[in-house]
Formats: sequence, structure tokens, C-alpha cells
Amino acid sequence: MNDTPGWASPGSAPSGAKEPDSSGAPEPADQDGGTPPEQPSKWSKEQPPPGQWSAPGAQTPAQAPPPAAPGWGGRPPGGGHGGWNGPGPGGPAGWGSQWGARPAAAKPGVIPLRPLGVGEILDGAVSTMRGHWRTVLGISLAVAVVTQVAVILLQGFVLDDSASTEVLNDPSASLDELTRAMGDTLLGSGLVLLVTLLGTIVATALLTSVTSRAVIGKPVTTGEAWRDARPQLAGLFGLTLLLPLIAVAVLGAGAAPGLLVVAVGQNEAGAALAVLGAFAAGFVALWLMIRFSLASPALMLEKQGIMKSMRRSAKLVRGSWWRVFGIQLLATIIANIVASIIVIPFAVLAAALSGDGFAGFLDSSGGDLGWIFLIVSGIGSVIGSMITFPITAGVTVLLYIDRRIRREALDLDLARAAGLQGYGGETSGATLGS
Repeated sequence: MNDTPGWASPGSAPSGAKEPDSSGAPEPADQDGGTPPEQPSKWSKEQPPPGQWSAPGAQTPAQAPPPAAPGWGGRPPGGGHGGWNGPGPGGPAGWGSQWGARPAAAKPGVIPLRPLGVGEILDGAVSTMRGHWRTVLGISLAVAVVTQVAVILLQGFVLDDSASTEVLNDPSASLDELTRAMGDTLLGSGLVLLVTLLGTIVATALLTSVTSRAVIGKPVTTGEAWRDARPQLAGLFGLTLLLPLIAVAVLGAGAAPGLLVVAVGQNEAGAALAVLGAFAAGFVALWLMIRFSLASPALMLEKQGIMKSMRRSAKLVRGSWWRVFGIQLLATIIANIVASIIVIPFAVLAAALSGDGFAGFLDSSGGDLGWIFLIVSGIGSVIGSMITFPITAGVTVLLYIDRRIRREALDLDLARAAGLQGYGGETSGATLGS
């Protein structure tokens, strides 16, 4: 019988001696000069049945090995395993009714500490907004108000869309006039986009800190979120600008061959080639954007640079591109639908209260919509942003955490950070925000 850790057969023969046979007497050794006299046996002739035999000197209760967890690694009564129903009424609650069902995961915060499903990710983002509503809505409201006020002031004082709109709608306008009007329109749209982008970056940075702490059940104030996020704002701004530039560069590279064909005089063939090239490049750009979509939480929580955070995102998304794409698309659709339910009534009300009425709002040649329209529609945009900011930022952060749980067992470190004693043993891994 072979020795096993923590257990040894009684009366084990010394090295080089023969093991006793099943009757308890040692086998005689072959020696020259005859058979040696039989030695008295040290074994009792009355042995317990083999199935009930145990080593003498039984372990004390303090030395007894801990019992195996029900349903994990042990054998069910009777030696079989099919159809065993796990622990009885006194067993842990939440276990499955079949052999090998896993126990319910700990949930110190807004998500259970295990790989997440789609519904759990969406519910976690909403639960963060509901459970920490003062901080979340305070951040979203402050950022949305500042952003929208800046946009209204730009549109009211700096940007004059009426002149550009009239020129663009005038069929007799010269090429110079059209070029100037198009440039003014693009400049105005770029300024508005830049202001909105800055607000989105700040909101994303602050809400990332809030969501990461909500996962382990710890509250965070707006001031604490700002102190955590402020050192990474410059990197997040650079990342947010770099990703669209990459997408534009990919689209330009796809359309470039067709544009070159147009330049040599083959207009129809070149236009068709440019469209097909841009269409194919669009799929490449989309693949890259999803591949780098987790770079923002990686940059904020792991305190990494722009390029390292992009490589980190690519590593986490690898092998799960379609899942990440589907969840983010679903979250974006839900957030935009909810925001539209709020924004559209305010836009209709703004059009009704403005000087030209609703008919003027539908007339695209009107150009100048007036202060009343800008203010009322801006209020609707603020309320819509208060909902979209937490949902989109929360889903991205929880996707990042889910990918790290699946690849790096981050749940063990999250449990220790939440103060759960003995969760998952002493295994150490990468920590959130390390």
C-alpha cells in the first residue's frame, strides 16, 4: 500500500524489508542454509473488515482534515454521482440541485464577484446610479450644465449659422461662397463637438472612479472622485482624441485608391472604388474601436499611459470581440432611447415657444433658432446627459472588470478589497487600480 500525504500504513516495513501479506505475517526471506525459524507475529489475528479498517492512533478532532465542501470533489453516497442532489436542508442556500453546482458568489457591491452576464452588467450600471445617486447625478448634472451652457453661448454669440445656411441653400452661390460657408459650418460643428467631448471626458473619468468603488460596496464623494481622476485627465483627453483620428485615418486609407483613380480622370470607376474601399475600411475601423474600447477604464484604474492602456484593452478584448461589441451596442441603444424620450419633448416645446413656432423648426432654411429654443432644448439635453453619462460609463467599467475577472481572477482581489475574509484562499493576482 502506497503512502499518501498525512497518512501512513501501520507497522510499515523498514527499507529493504518485505511487506506483510494480507494475513498479517511477514513473508519468509530466502536465505542459504535452510528456512529460518518463524518469528512470532506482531499483528493480531482478529482484524476488522477491510472496508471498516482505519489506522491505529486515530487523529484527534484538531488533526482531522476539514470536510469537503458538499458537491465539490467528494463522492455522493453509494459511490455514484448521477442524480445526487447536493446538501440537505441544512446546506448553504442558493446551491443548485445537481451534482457540482457552484455556490452563489459574494456580492459586496453592485455586481456579484464572478463572471457577469449581460443583464448583470446593465443592472450594475443602473444600480450604481441608484445606490450612489447623489454623487452620480451630481457629477452628471454639473458636467452637463457646464457643457450645455458653453454650447449655448457658442451658438448664440459666436456661431452664425443663418448666413452659412442661406449660402448652402442658394443654387446660384459661387464656389468660393460655398467653400467659405462649408468651412464656417464645419468650424462651428467642430467647436461644439470639442466642448461636448471635454465634458464627456470629465464625466467618464469621475464616473469610472465611482463605479469601481461601487463594485466593492464602498461609497465615494465627488471630491474623492475628482482627486482620483484628476491626474489621468490629460491622458484620457489624448486617448479620446487619438481613437477617432485612428478611425478617420483607416477610412481615408480605404478611400485613397479610389480618389487616386478619380484624380487621373476615371470619375465613375474611381468613385465606385472609393465607396467600396471606405465601406471595407469602416469594418476595420469598427473592429479597432471595439478592440480599444476598454482603454479608458484601463487608463483610469491602472494609472497607465495611452499606448499601454490601448494594448491592455486589446489583450482583454481578445477572444471576446463580439460579446464586447454586442453589450456596448445594446447599452448605447438603451441610453439613446431613454435620452430621446426626454430630449424630443423639450425640442418640441422649444420650437413651440420660439418665434417661428413648430413650422419654423421643421424648416431647415430658418437658420437662426433663437435664444428660447437654445435654452429650452438645452435643458432637455442636460437631463438626457444625466442619464446617458452614468449608463455608458458604468457599462464600460463593468465590462472591463468582467474581462479581468474572466482572465485574471480579479474577483479574489475585489473580495479582499471589500473586506471579505477567506474569500478564494490566499491567491494573489492583479489588483484593480494597480
